[in-house]
Amino acid sequence: MNEYKIFVQRIGLVGIANLLVALSSLILLPILTKNLSIDDYGIWVQINTTISLLPNLTTLGLPYTMVRFLSSETDKHQRQEGFYSILIMVLVSTLIVSLLLLVFSKEIAFAIFNGDVNVAILLSGVVFLACLNALLLNYFRTFQEMKKYSIFLLMQTYLGVAIVAYFALSGYGIYMTAVGLLIANLITFLVMLALIIRSLGFILPKFSNMREYLSFGLPTIPGNLSSWIVNSSDRYVIGIVLSAAFVGYYSPGYTLGNCITMLLAPFSLLLPSVLPQYYDKNNMEKVSLFLNYSLKYFLLISIPAAFGLSVLSKPLLIVLSTPDIALNGYLITPLTALSTLIFGVYAIIGNVLVLEKKTKVIGTIWIIAAILNLVLNIIFVPYFGIMAAAVTTLLAYLVAFILTLRFSTKFFKFDFIFIIKSVTASTMMSVLIILINPHDLMNIVITVIISVLVYFALILALKGIKTEEFQLFKEMFRKT
Repeated sequence: MNEYKIFVQRIGLVGIANLLVALSSLILLPILTKNLSIDDYGIWVQINTTISLLPNLTTLGLPYTMVRFLSSETDKHQRQEGFYSILIMVLVSTLIVSLLLLVFSKEIAFAIFNGDVNVAILLSGVVFLACLNALLLNYFRTFQEMKKYSIFLLMQTYLGVAIVAYFALSGYGIYMTAVGLLIANLITFLVMLALIIRSLGFILPKFSNMREYLSFGLPTIPGNLSSWIVNSSDRYVIGIVLSAAFVGYYSPGYTLGNCITMLLAPFSLLLPSVLPQYYDKNNMEKVSLFLNYSLKYFLLISIPAAFGLSVLSKPLLIVLSTPDIALNGYLITPLTALSTLIFGVYAIIGNVLVLEKKTKVIGTIWIIAAILNLVLNIIFVPYFGIMAAAVTTLLAYLVAFILTLRFSTKFFKFDFIFIIKSVTASTMMSVLIILINPHDLMNIVITVIISVLVYFALILALKGIKTEEFQLFKEMFRKT
């Protein structure tokens, strides 16, 4: 098979896998919110927030280092030396962090888990396995075993969904629900490790390249940490300043608005592989063309999605969670949807900084956004509650976007006429949704289908897009 076709298949495979992983949070949302108390659901969110944080720290940037240094290595011994030296280093650092979580479990419990010490103790084991799994998954990514990468990514995710759902539906409470997460991570870890040892063999490494690995990996930690602060630290601030219950009110609306990130997936997968081919040949016209049309296509679907999610926020949250959560958290969705839309635009135009190798600029931008987000959350959440957290996240993304725009304007321009047409069509679509006023799931689904048809009919009527523009996507796939 042609190598380019194989590459496209890999992109598609990983893209579908990541889409299914993103959908898993929506699958669990009604199961957990309807079967756990609001406090226990808030604790569940804090567990997952912690799991999303600590691998960025404990793995020392070494998973990305492994991809960078070992992906082109053909000598088996060098692969063994590199992988096992990285694995043992991550094992040690993760063990230290897990022991610290265990030692300070009481303090952690009273800070973010409503005093549930048993959950805090269990967290150390879940974090230990989650960090190691993050590294083992990158083994398959490093050596282009994308089918196995996708299978294990989905296995870890949906095994967790199945076990967690079973315990929640059986009424076992938050502790056993968290145990389900531990079991899923343990099974995935053992299967992945056994497969890697069987394929690669085992040696005791000499750590001959560890200094070079760490010098490459450690500088990536501040950027990863900053990104986490913008995306997730508000849950910690809400939990500490208010309570786990308010985290439970906040998270479903945030999850719903964050669905727009799924629309970004094709662009985040295609552009990094397409743009360098033209940039390296100094074909800036083509680079600009791909960026501008990618931006237009993303806005074409994300603008109406943001409008639709905002208008349907309360009925969707009633269906997916509880009336109490919907009443307290439905206004979070519009702010999060707008935040995610802005982040999507940033992600597309940010390719310019990557092409020009201004990675330090990217890191600096996210550090600024993270500091702004964290400081504003600490100041305003105690007075204005969860709405303040959503607003500060929006401001952080807006700052990151504006700063990125400053360094990227020479390659693209906003089609403001198209944006006006899309907003106009989305507004008319939203009016239709308000008039229909759906409440149950079936009516919401029917309303969404009608709204999508109406939106695209309006866009075509307003001449917002032309059919020949879609030929560009075909060229992108041919190039990849």
